[in-house]
Amino acid sequence: MGQKANPIGNRLGIIRGWDSNWFGGNHYADKLVEDEKIRKYISARINKGGVSKVVIERTLKRITITIHTARPGIVIGKGGQEVDKIKEELKKLTKKDVQINIFEIKRPELDAQLVAEGIAKQLEARISFRRAMKTTIASTMRMGAEGIKVMTSGRLGGAEMARTEQYKEGRIPLHTFRADIDYALAEALTTYGKIGVKVWICKGEVYGKRDLSPNIGGASSASGKGGRPEGASAGFGGRGNERGGERGGERRSGDRKGGNDRRGPGGGPGAGNRGGGGSRPGGGGPNRSGGPGGGGSRPGGNRPGGPGKR
Repeated sequence: MGQKANPIGNRLGIIRGWDSNWFGGNHYADKLVEDEKIRKYISARINKGGVSKVVIERTLKRITITIHTARPGIVIGKGGQEVDKIKEELKKLTKKDVQINIFEIKRPELDAQLVAEGIAKQLEARISFRRAMKTTIASTMRMGAEGIKVMTSGRLGGAEMARTEQYKEGRIPLHTFRADIDYALAEALTTYGKIGVKVWICKGEVYGKRDLSPNIGGASSASGKGGRPEGASAGFGGRGNERGGERGGERRSGDRKGGNDRRGPGGGPGAGNRGGGGSRPGGGGPNRSGGPGGGGSRPGGNRPGGPGKR
């Protein structure tokens, strides 16, 4: 009980392709270990390049590596120098011919790995975890995601005891296989220990047969229903209208604009709780509690000796 299936592994072969595409034969284990080495090396080598995923395809003598990145300029370098260096280093590591392709991610806010790493970097920079999570959720929903869930776990805010906090907006149907859900885990290395960040992003639902070749399946945005669920407002949590409207509206019309204007010369019959007529700059309107006592509140009325209570 309580064990969760990884949303990506759960959808493999249905709406999502594999990140390693090759036939192992008798040397499956060696190739698998080599793939892991390549991925670790690339993520350490280009740690500021916004690398989302590395797709590895193999033929008999060549390895084709596709790097999905939000910042292709950093990965390519001036005149392609950086890519050539990485290619040479990978040739030494694998002892095979290596070809590198760069794939640009147009909307990094909709990529779970980049979103998780962004939150982790903010936590390392000592930004409040709640603020980091909420601003990230807002920007992802603005880009047209159907739903997002963010969970952080560890010594949040430097607390003595570790705990887990999560925020979500929109819908994340984990049991619906046709729902295109991107999932990622990142770790923030803070001075008081590791904080784990998990992100689930729902990009819509996929109807019909999807091409599962690795560089198409994950990169294209899902067809079907995109965007925000009905009734959600631009504010966090999709509930801005009901609260803001009802509170702000009533106040403006009823309470504050009493008989006389706030800055009026005083005197009038004032409406509302705040003692409308002549409250601040002097005069003898009704007092704050609404009784008949004289004297406006601050600069007139009772301080220099008016009869009414404040």
